[in-house]
Amino acid sequence: MKQKKLNGRLPFSEGYLYILPWAIGFLVFGAYPLLASLTYSFTNFSMFNTPKFIGLDNYIYMFTSDREFFPSLFVTFKYVLFSVPMKIISALFFAMLLNRSIKFINVFTTVYYLPSILGASVSISILWRFMFSLTGLVNTVLGKIGIPAIPFLEHPKYALFTISLLVVWSFGSSMVIFLAGLKQIPKELYEACRIDGASKTKEFFAITLPLITPSLFFNLIMQLINSFQSFTSAFVITHGGPMGSTYLYMMKLYDEAFANFKMGYASALSWFLFVIILIATMFVFKKSNKHVYYME
Repeated sequence: MKQKKLNGRLPFSEGYLYILPWAIGFLVFGAYPLLASLTYSFTNFSMFNTPKFIGLDNYIYMFTSDREFFPSLFVTFKYVLFSVPMKIISALFFAMLLNRSIKFINVFTTVYYLPSILGASVSISILWRFMFSLTGLVNTVLGKIGIPAIPFLEHPKYALFTISLLVVWSFGSSMVIFLAGLKQIPKELYEACRIDGASKTKEFFAITLPLITPSLFFNLIMQLINSFQSFTSAFVITHGGPMGSTYLYMMKLYDEAFANFKMGYASALSWFLFVIILIATMFVFKKSNKHVYYME
């Protein structure tokens, strides 16, 4: 049916009015900064002068002359390899514990979820730094049982792993997603498995793991994206040290933008990070066709 005209014009749809706040927010805080950073990545822009177009010079300098670029990228990949599997495994483990019929289950779920609300905030990062310092709580407890103090934050061998634990500690969001996936698995499948005499390990790999692959896939994508963009924990706890062992890519980007005031070069770094995350997520999506099972 054709829409009626009002004074020779189509009446203004109320739908556009409802989405107008979101559209303005997206254009001002999403689309414009995105396009502006892409434009600045091809310029020499230091916040104090007019951007000057220099073509691909920022990207050429990034790959050929910047001595901190590849080390920070390598540290970030190590951080992702540490934090993502540990966080997913921890979230799945506790989700399976909470998927049982026990008293006060809602209380336990809330307690395990609380760290995710706090996340890797500045206050929690400061707390983490005091806990794992040479005279902190962790080394004090270890000393009580006869173990000498471990330089968790002072030695390059332990520092990156220590700040990765902060991310693993806030596994609540991933846990809730896994818990929702576990509750969707039909109990009849487990009953049939038990009748056949299968062990708990067999149940997990034959039933549980295949049927929660959608939840696993979603958590993997989200944690990959978040880990590549991690900044606060490394900045507050170790400030990139010791000896650059925790100097993540986002710290490199921050230093170029707000310490060296090279906004054009920082924009180029951010777009290269975007490409890395895009490639990683595309790879996971491609592999999901073979490994993710959706129940009908």
